[in-house]
This record gives sequence, structure tokens and C-alpha cells, in this order.
Amino acid sequence: MNTYLLELAGKWCSIICMAFSSLLNSGLIFSEEKFEVENVNQTKNSAASITEVAYETEKIYNEKLPSNITITKQEGKVGLAYTDQVNNQLEVLEEPVTEVIEVGTGAPGEFVGKMTGYGADCAGCSSSGTLSCRTESGQSYSLTKNGETYDDDEYGTVRILAAALDKFPCGTIIKVSGSNLGTFNAIVMDTGSAMRAAYEKGIILMDLAFVSENDPEVFKATGSNIKYSVQRWGW
Repeated sequence: MNTYLLELAGKWCSIICMAFSSLLNSGLIFSEEKFEVENVNQTKNSAASITEVAYETEKIYNEKLPSNITITKQEGKVGLAYTDQVNNQLEVLEEPVTEVIEVGTGAPGEFVGKMTGYGADCAGCSSSGTLSCRTESGQSYSLTKNGETYDDDEYGTVRILAAALDKFPCGTIIKVSGSNLGTFNAIVMDTGSAMRAAYEKGIILMDLAFVSENDPEVFKATGSNIKYSVQRWGW
């Protein structure tokens, strides 16, 4: 191969490399997603682009949620559409996903109060540790037989609290924070005269349930300035 041919080949290689680099920088070459679009109107020379389709928001109002709580049940997602230069939609490539938000309309649920602990074998408690509240399906629940946690359909495994049922009905889910036992979710399944008496005086007092009074955690449960955040009112 003579010198002229080598120079000519080198020039063509440079031109091809520059053209490929330009395509990459302009975003005309995509590697992440591939869309197949049918040219419905057979407009070979019309400019086209991929545009976003806004998603809608649906709100569900729930009186069992405190008014200070909003839960996103489904994240919204924008869709994609293929449009021509005059903004005529040719094809929807990806449908938008509606955002679903659950809005609480119940009573506010933020409180600060005291907490103590009790065992199923405490003085004045039933020997079986049967709780005052029944489950959502109407079954009785025993600390001795079933344990100190409850499996809720919505919130999973949670601790059990005794509270004033006039304010916190059976099945109420509460996020407890600021205690010596850390932060955890609990469900109101029991009550007691001390809780009722405290509430009548404007004091929030709750009792954390244990299988036995001999559990050393019973004493660690006692504390003040405990934050109670209601996540659900009742069943």
C-alpha cells in the first residue's frame, strides 16, 4: 500500500471517529432503553420526540388515621409518549402510574406521657394473662399462652400496651419513642385502673405488657416524657 492510500485511510478513520463522537454527545445513540415506534402517518421527514405524560394523584380519606398522618400507598410515575413536531401523539410508550395517597381525617394522635411495665403474673392480674381486648376477629388473647407481642395484619409484629380505652380504643397502633427500650410500635390490647385514673386527670399513662413480672425489662420500661404517636385509631 503506497503512502497516498495510507494517508487517505487515516483521514476516513478520523472522520468516522469524529462523527461517532458527535452522535454520542448529542444523545442520538441510546443504550439504556429501546423503544419500537410505528410511523403511523408515514411521515419520513417529520421531527419527533419522546415526551413525558404526567400522572394523576388519587386521595383516599381514612378516619382511622390521625389527621397529622399521610401515607403514600402507591408512588406515582410519569409515562412516556412519542409525539411528532406538531405535538400530535402517535403512540404511548409507557402508561403513567397513578399516585395513591391515604389522608388521615381522625383525631390528632401526638401525646407525651408516662410508661410503666407489667407482667401477666402481676398482683391483680389474671393468672392466664388474658387481655381486656379481643382481637380483630373476636378471639381472646393471653400473654401466658400467646406471648407479649401481637401479629397485626397491617403493622406486623408489635408489642402490647394497656391504656385508657376511652381515649385509645382496642386495636389502636402507637409508635412509642423516647423510652429506655428504644423506639417500637405497639398495639392497645389491655387496660387498667391506673391508666383510667391518670387519663381522668389529663395524664397519659400506658403500661407495656410482659409475660412475667420477673423479666428485668419490666423495670426498664418505666419512664417519663415518652412520646406516643398514634398510627391507627382502633381496629
